[in-house]
Amino acid sequence: MYVQRIMERTVRNLIEGFPCIAVTGARQSGKTTFVRRLFPEKAYVSLEDPDQREFAENDPRGFLDRFPDGAVLDEAQRTPRLFSYLQGRLDRDGRMGIFILTGSQHFHLLENITQTLAGRTALLHLPPFCFEELKNASLLPEKADSTMLKGGYPPIHTRRVEPSSWLSGYTATYLERDVRSLLNVRDLSAFQRFVRLCAGRAGQLLNLSSLSAECGVVHNTAKAWISVLEAGSIVFLLRPYFRNFNKRLVRTPKLYFLDTGLLCHLLGIRDEKQLEVHPLRGAVFENMIAAELLKTRLNEGREPELYFWRDRSGFEIDFVIENNGLLDAVEVKSGRTVTGEFFRALARWKEIAGKDAGGTVLVYGGDDEYKREGHSTLSWRNAAGIVDRPLEGQAL
Repeated sequence: MYVQRIMERTVRNLIEGFPCIAVTGARQSGKTTFVRRLFPEKAYVSLEDPDQREFAENDPRGFLDRFPDGAVLDEAQRTPRLFSYLQGRLDRDGRMGIFILTGSQHFHLLENITQTLAGRTALLHLPPFCFEELKNASLLPEKADSTMLKGGYPPIHTRRVEPSSWLSGYTATYLERDVRSLLNVRDLSAFQRFVRLCAGRAGQLLNLSSLSAECGVVHNTAKAWISVLEAGSIVFLLRPYFRNFNKRLVRTPKLYFLDTGLLCHLLGIRDEKQLEVHPLRGAVFENMIAAELLKTRLNEGREPELYFWRDRSGFEIDFVIENNGLLDAVEVKSGRTVTGEFFRALARWKEIAGKDAGGTVLVYGGDDEYKREGHSTLSWRNAAGIVDRPLEGQAL
């Protein structure tokens, strides 16, 4: 079963102005299926195939000459030597959209592109399925808890597979392949413990000192491991917003996982009953909304421009989004029943931000949508629309 990806619109627009398109993202986020479906007329080569990789590394000119009309080069970061020759080929050819590259390791692919293909390549990051993609395919679960448990990795939705079994294999594969290729991790069990500790801190300020101490590694190792998780599209760091405001603000980023299915698996949550009473359910719900807001931007090829706000007194706004020069504020509550207390932070935010304040919205675990006390109230299913909707005065 193929689920149409929102990013298709973005790629079709970019291909008119760039000779090369590069699509990166987590393993199993659907990159290969996506590009092959979008460009069925192009030759396809997987550079994870040892024979193809050896050919590309030892005779890059001969390898590229096989594809006069371009090709899809899967896992392109595996052959860094090829990029310099690809640069010359693109410059001589002059056509747009001639080569399509994919890569699971964002850091290595980005490094090769910036060194040799800068200005010639549009770089996109394909995340796991977003709500809109799942809704369009009639695959979005009815309940928020089911959605959190399943996450968005395509195989869980398009195959008959138990999510926990698939995620168990995914975790092991990630540790064996990506970690060893990015860092010389001698103690994989320590790294796995580190990943699970990160899961327990999802939605919290990133405290590398605490993580390194609990894991029994030095601070620089913990910092390097976080970079590995970012490069592998397992986690992302949400930066605090502090421009144009006073200096009494937290500058430490918050830690989130790109997929709540994987997050739940790492937390040991296996079913809805367990999730319903889990002490971290609220954090997982917030993480789901954070990931959804990020996916919306990534699918459109835009900078995230997603932040949080927290001052040193502890006052916090879950998400702040730059929108046409104003700052939209988003509060997230996992409960299905809305109370007046849910809006207190949003009301205070308007006072603090003053003329910079944009719209204010509450995303919650229920279904109804309406205006209340000057704020928009949205169901979790429609959270992605926050990124683009004019919140102030929006009729719901």
